[in-house]
Amino acid sequence: MKRFFIACAAVSSLAVGAAAWAQEVPSEYQQVLTTLSKQGDFKANVLKVNIPRNDLTVTVAGVKTPTPFGFGGWVAMTKGSGDMNVLMGDLVLTQNEVNPVMSALLDNGLEVTALHNHFFQDEPRIFYMHVHGHGTSADLARQLKPALDLIGKNAPRPASTSGTAPAGSGAKLDTAKIAQIVGTQGEQSGDVYKITVGRDDLKLTEMGAPINARMGLNTWAAFVGTNENAAIGGDVAMLASEVTPVLKALRKNGLDIVAIHHHMTKTEPTIFFLHYWGTGPAEKLATGFRAALAELGKPNAAPSKQ
Repeated sequence: MKRFFIACAAVSSLAVGAAAWAQEVPSEYQQVLTTLSKQGDFKANVLKVNIPRNDLTVTVAGVKTPTPFGFGGWVAMTKGSGDMNVLMGDLVLTQNEVNPVMSALLDNGLEVTALHNHFFQDEPRIFYMHVHGHGTSADLARQLKPALDLIGKNAPRPASTSGTAPAGSGAKLDTAKIAQIVGTQGEQSGDVYKITVGRDDLKLTEMGAPINARMGLNTWAAFVGTNENAAIGGDVAMLASEVTPVLKALRKNGLDIVAIHHHMTKTEPTIFFLHYWGTGPAEKLATGFRAALAELGKPNAAPSKQ
């Protein structure tokens, strides 16, 4: 447990000093960004391409939720053995986009490894599609582009823009207090404060490439609203033995579970992901998230040897 939170602190330090570990984008990855007509960055030897759904106006259970709260899709590439790259990503889609995008991915040689929700009572309904592939960076970009070109072309507009921001909209969250409770610093993006914790205690590789936090192996919480009336949404990356303890911790702290699933296939050990949501005082929500974190990385949760 102590080792896990030391790892969290290390992640926190990296987040605070992100500029210090940013790397220049290699020329082959610059070409990926050009092919996709997208923006991205290169850190920890991973190219991450941003696919935010700024075209959507989403409410969750009547609460207005800005794009950084959980509607920022992405794909990431990292070098494996030889000239091969590993591609992973999470695309944010409306209902009518799911099957056309899936067909475009499959028809061009990429894999779809998961399709699921992250929220209940969202308007419009939003789904999350995980994509996976191996190949040269140029090939992967060409395979991915037809699917990305379909996103946002015919996105539905909500019938009504009604929805309430958490009470006292305009007041700022006490992010220092949230970080103190959780034990990890976060990053501010507009009205959203997001804390991301990598599972550095788990050593996953694919084709010689480390699968790290930037490739999707992470736990996170996004906060929006005010100290008195906030909303939280997020994702917890778990071993099989951690699933039930994390569920109990979140439910005991009043947070709702909205999905349990995998994002990746063929990994050893198998990693499960849990999505949760809640509203209330920010400190209470942060305490619930901290309780879930405390169940991760315990020695008795280590995967058994096969």
